[in-house]
Amino acid sequence: MKLSVVIPVYNEEENLRILYERLSTVIKAEADGYELIFVDDDSRDNSLSVIRELAGKDSNVKYVSFSRNFGHEIASTAGLDRASGDAVVLIDADVQDPPELIPELIAKWKDGAEVVYARRRRRSGESFFKRTTSFLFYRLLQMLSEVPIPSDTGDFRLMDRRVVEAVRQCRENPRFLRGLVSWAGFRQEPVYYDRDERKGGRTK
Repeated sequence: MKLSVVIPVYNEEENLRILYERLSTVIKAEADGYELIFVDDDSRDNSLSVIRELAGKDSNVKYVSFSRNFGHEIASTAGLDRASGDAVVLIDADVQDPPELIPELIAKWKDGAEVVYARRRRRSGESFFKRTTSFLFYRLLQMLSEVPIPSDTGDFRLMDRRVVEAVRQCRENPRFLRGLVSWAGFRQEPVYYDRDERKGGRTK
Protein backbone atom coordinates (compact mmCIF):
# COMPACT_ATOMS: atom_id res chain seq x y z
CA MET A 1 0.00 0.00 0.00
CA LYS A 2 1.30 3.43 -0.96
CA LEU A 3 0.19 6.39 1.15
CA SER A 4 0.24 10.02 0.07
CA VAL A 5 0.08 12.81 2.65
CA VAL A 6 -0.90 16.28 1.43
CA ILE A 7 0.13 19.24 3.61
CA PRO A 8 -0.95 22.77 2.67
CA VAL A 9 1.49 25.31 4.13
CA TYR A 10 1.34 29.02 4.84
CA ASN A 11 3.88 30.56 7.24
CA GLU A 12 4.57 27.38 9.22
CA GLU A 13 8.38 27.32 9.40
CA GLU A 14 8.31 26.67 13.17
CA ASN A 15 6.23 23.52 12.74
CA LEU A 16 7.46 21.87 9.55
CA ARG A 17 10.43 19.90 10.90
CA ILE A 18 8.37 18.67 13.85
CA LEU A 19 5.56 17.60 11.54
CA TYR A 20 7.98 15.91 9.14
CA GLU A 21 9.62 13.86 11.91
CA ARG A 22 6.30 12.74 13.37
CA LEU A 23 4.78 11.90 9.98
CA SER A 24 7.84 9.96 8.85
CA THR A 25 7.98 7.93 12.05
CA VAL A 26 4.30 6.98 11.86
CA ILE A 27 4.06 6.25 8.14
CA LYS A 28 7.20 4.12 7.82
CA ALA A 29 5.53 1.58 10.10
CA GLU A 30 2.25 1.61 8.16
CA ALA A 31 2.94 1.78 4.43
CA ASP A 32 5.10 -0.01 1.88
CA GLY A 33 5.76 3.30 0.16
CA TYR A 34 4.78 6.88 0.84
CA GLU A 35 5.12 10.49 -0.25
CA LEU A 36 4.79 13.72 1.72
CA ILE A 37 3.51 16.48 -0.57
CA PHE A 38 3.98 19.97 0.89
CA VAL A 39 2.16 22.78 -0.94
CA ASP A 40 3.60 26.17 -0.06
CA ASP A 41 0.95 28.85 -0.53
CA ASP A 42 3.46 31.69 -1.10
CA SER A 43 4.57 31.82 2.56
CA ARG A 44 6.09 35.06 3.80
CA ASP A 45 8.47 33.30 6.23
CA ASN A 46 11.09 30.58 5.61
CA SER A 47 8.62 27.73 5.10
CA LEU A 48 9.68 27.08 1.52
CA SER A 49 13.36 26.96 2.50
CA VAL A 50 12.59 24.39 5.19
CA ILE A 51 10.56 22.30 2.73
CA ARG A 52 13.39 22.39 0.18
CA GLU A 53 15.82 21.32 2.90
CA LEU A 54 13.60 18.34 3.78
CA ALA A 55 13.18 17.40 0.11
CA GLY A 56 16.94 17.58 -0.36
CA LYS A 57 17.58 14.90 2.23
CA ASP A 58 14.49 12.70 1.78
CA SER A 59 13.27 11.54 -1.63
CA ASN A 60 9.82 10.85 -0.14
CA VAL A 61 9.31 14.59 0.27
CA LYS A 62 7.81 16.47 -2.69
CA TYR A 63 6.59 20.01 -2.88
CA VAL A 64 4.68 22.58 -4.87
CA SER A 65 5.45 26.30 -4.59
CA PHE A 66 2.78 28.83 -5.56
CA SER A 67 3.61 32.09 -7.33
CA ARG A 68 1.20 33.95 -5.03
CA ASN A 69 -1.18 33.20 -2.19
CA PHE A 70 -4.15 31.27 -3.60
CA GLY A 71 -5.60 30.08 -0.28
CA HIS A 72 -5.89 26.88 1.70
CA GLU A 73 -8.52 25.20 -0.48
CA ILE A 74 -6.52 25.64 -3.68
CA ALA A 75 -3.33 24.49 -1.95
CA SER A 76 -5.11 21.34 -0.76
CA THR A 77 -6.47 20.75 -4.27
CA ALA A 78 -3.01 21.11 -5.83
CA GLY A 79 -1.72 18.45 -3.45
CA LEU A 80 -4.56 16.06 -4.26
CA ASP A 81 -3.89 16.58 -7.97
CA ARG A 82 -0.33 15.33 -7.48
CA ALA A 83 -0.99 12.53 -4.98
CA SER A 84 -0.43 9.03 -6.36
CA GLY A 85 -1.14 6.86 -3.30
CA ASP A 86 -3.74 4.14 -2.89
CA ALA A 87 -4.99 6.32 -0.04
CA VAL A 88 -4.42 10.03 0.59
CA VAL A 89 -4.28 11.79 3.95
CA LEU A 90 -4.92 15.53 4.12
CA ILE A 91 -3.46 17.24 7.19
CA ASP A 92 -2.66 20.83 8.18
CA ALA A 93 0.91 21.90 8.93
CA ASP A 94 0.23 23.43 12.36
CA VAL A 95 0.65 20.06 14.20
CA GLN A 96 -2.70 20.49 15.95
CA ASP A 97 -3.95 17.34 14.24
CA PRO A 98 -1.82 14.43 15.52
CA PRO A 99 -0.04 12.37 12.85
CA GLU A 100 -0.15 9.50 15.37
CA LEU A 101 -3.88 9.16 14.55
CA ILE A 102 -3.08 8.08 10.97
CA PRO A 103 -2.80 4.34 11.84
CA GLU A 104 -6.42 4.49 13.09
CA LEU A 105 -7.49 6.15 9.84
CA ILE A 106 -5.69 3.45 7.86
CA ALA A 107 -7.24 0.66 9.94
CA LYS A 108 -10.78 1.93 9.24
CA TRP A 109 -9.93 2.28 5.55
CA LYS A 110 -8.70 -1.31 5.43
CA ASP A 111 -11.99 -2.35 7.07
CA GLY A 112 -13.90 -0.83 4.16
CA ALA A 113 -14.41 2.87 4.84
CA GLU A 114 -13.55 5.00 1.80
CA VAL A 115 -13.36 8.29 3.70
CA VAL A 116 -12.18 8.33 7.31
CA TYR A 117 -12.48 11.80 8.83
CA ALA A 118 -11.03 12.90 12.16
CA ARG A 119 -13.74 14.31 14.42
CA ARG A 120 -12.78 16.50 17.37
CA ARG A 121 -13.91 15.69 20.90
CA ARG A 122 -11.94 18.56 22.45
CA ARG A 123 -10.04 21.60 21.13
CA SER A 124 -7.10 22.57 23.36
CA GLY A 125 -5.79 26.12 23.55
CA GLU A 126 -8.73 27.76 21.80
CA SER A 127 -10.66 30.69 23.24
CA PHE A 128 -14.31 30.57 24.23
CA PHE A 129 -15.06 32.84 21.27
CA LYS A 130 -13.28 30.51 18.83
CA ARG A 131 -15.07 27.41 20.20
CA THR A 132 -18.45 29.15 20.14
CA THR A 133 -18.15 30.50 16.60
CA SER A 134 -16.92 27.12 15.37
CA PHE A 135 -19.90 25.40 17.01
CA LEU A 136 -22.32 27.87 15.42
CA PHE A 137 -20.64 27.63 12.00
CA TYR A 138 -21.09 23.88 11.73
CA ARG A 139 -24.69 23.97 12.95
CA LEU A 140 -25.55 26.73 10.48
CA LEU A 141 -23.81 24.79 7.72
CA GLN A 142 -25.93 21.74 8.49
CA MET A 143 -29.09 23.85 8.20
CA LEU A 144 -28.09 25.36 4.84
CA SER A 145 -26.51 22.38 3.11
CA GLU A 146 -28.42 19.76 1.13
CA VAL A 147 -25.56 17.32 1.79
CA PRO A 148 -24.80 16.35 5.41
CA ILE A 149 -21.35 17.64 6.41
CA PRO A 150 -19.99 16.16 9.67
CA SER A 151 -19.72 18.74 12.45
CA ASP A 152 -16.54 19.33 14.48
CA THR A 153 -14.29 18.18 11.66
CA GLY A 154 -11.50 19.91 9.76
CA ASP A 155 -9.62 18.81 6.70
CA PHE A 156 -7.76 16.02 8.53
CA ARG A 157 -8.96 12.84 6.85
CA LEU A 158 -7.99 9.82 4.78
CA MET A 159 -9.52 9.30 1.33
CA ASP A 160 -9.45 6.23 -0.85
CA ARG A 161 -8.03 6.63 -4.35
CA ARG A 162 -11.57 6.38 -5.82
CA VAL A 163 -12.73 9.30 -3.68
CA VAL A 164 -9.72 11.40 -4.65
CA GLU A 165 -10.40 10.77 -8.32
CA ALA A 166 -14.05 11.77 -7.89
CA VAL A 167 -13.18 14.98 -6.03
CA ARG A 168 -10.53 15.85 -8.62
CA GLN A 169 -13.28 16.02 -11.25
CA CYS A 170 -14.86 18.92 -9.35
CA ARG A 171 -13.09 22.14 -10.38
CA GLU A 172 -15.36 24.73 -8.71
CA ASN A 173 -13.68 27.95 -7.66
CA PRO A 174 -14.15 29.13 -4.99
CA ARG A 175 -14.38 25.69 -3.45
CA PHE A 176 -15.05 24.05 -0.09
CA LEU A 177 -13.18 20.75 -0.08
CA ARG A 178 -14.88 19.28 2.98
CA GLY A 179 -18.23 19.86 1.28
CA LEU A 180 -17.05 18.28 -1.96
CA VAL A 181 -15.82 15.17 -0.15
CA SER A 182 -19.19 14.82 1.61
CA TRP A 183 -21.03 15.42 -1.67
CA ALA A 184 -19.00 12.69 -3.45
CA GLY A 185 -20.62 10.03 -1.28
CA PHE A 186 -18.88 6.69 -0.66
CA ARG A 187 -18.67 5.04 2.76
CA GLN A 188 -17.58 7.71 5.27
CA GLU A 189 -16.76 7.02 8.92
CA PRO A 190 -15.28 9.05 11.81
CA VAL A 191 -12.35 8.57 14.15
CA TYR A 192 -12.57 10.67 17.34
CA TYR A 193 -9.63 12.57 18.84
CA ASP A 194 -8.62 15.50 21.04
CA ARG A 195 -7.08 18.38 19.10
CA ASP A 196 -3.74 19.68 20.38
CA GLU A 197 -2.67 23.26 20.90
CA ARG A 198 -0.78 24.97 18.09
CA LYS A 199 2.96 24.34 18.54
CA GLY A 200 4.23 27.51 16.87
CA GLY A 201 3.19 30.39 14.65
CA ARG A 202 -0.27 31.94 14.47
CA THR A 203 -3.67 30.71 13.30
CA LYS A 204 -4.29 31.80 9.72
